[in-house]
Amino acid sequence: MLPADNHVHSRWSWDTAESSTMERECRAAIERGIPAVAFTEHVDFTDWSPGDRGSALSVGDRPGVAPLDLAGYSADIAQCRSMFPELRILSGIEAGEPHYFPASVAALLGAGTFERVLGSLHAIPWQGRLEWVNAELFSRLEPHDLMDRYFTDMVTLVQGCDVFTVLAHCDYPRRYWPAERSGAYPERDFEEHYRTVFRALASSGRALEINTRSPLASVDLIRWWWEEGGDAVSFGSDAHAPERVGDQFEVAVAIVEAAGFGRGRDRFDFWRR
Repeated sequence: MLPADNHVHSRWSWDTAESSTMERECRAAIERGIPAVAFTEHVDFTDWSPGDRGSALSVGDRPGVAPLDLAGYSADIAQCRSMFPELRILSGIEAGEPHYFPASVAALLGAGTFERVLGSLHAIPWQGRLEWVNAELFSRLEPHDLMDRYFTDMVTLVQGCDVFTVLAHCDYPRRYWPAERSGAYPERDFEEHYRTVFRALASSGRALEINTRSPLASVDLIRWWWEEGGDAVSFGSDAHAPERVGDQFEVAVAIVEAAGFGRGRDRFDFWRR
């Protein structure tokens, strides 16, 4: 049996409203043999609340970003749990830049019940603004410089925020790496950056995600996590459509096993060293 998919988005995520529903993704998980899904909806912010830490920065343009409809999301979770008793369905969020928005994230966490909280970094400071990491930002920054900035901020996220249990897509910018002008993404060039992030994460006892929407991590990268004391790996498709639930999990399982991790306490658990 394949592992649980701990990173799935439904229509309650601001960027998934038109592409999926919880019901369709639950059906897809059952068809794929996935034992559990966590609906970790995007939680991103367009402005600072009192108590947030990033107010010295302006928040860059974030078209389409909207608050999570907690009441609608919670009702949908309850309905799907009733419809699909054979599937374990976890509630959750993917908190974007939670080290900059601690008060905003805390307010949402205090208003609901979330069983899986992912920490993610989709934006970094540049020229006084918190800017999305994407192809446009790669066109404005030298690629190695952008990655240096990203990993440096990732360490700050891990060390300065304790609300999440899984670190999502630890090298998110590689999705946008400009291979046409810079060649293939040089994973080994950033080995020490990865190891620094992994040491901080391992010391906190949290899990590292292998994200199958991003270009897949190598066995070497997951072994760096093992060597730095990492105890747990979480599998996440980052699905924004039903057909992507559990996508490439067979390959991801092979990578994780080759790096020294195996099945956890039960079929719903993280994989362990």
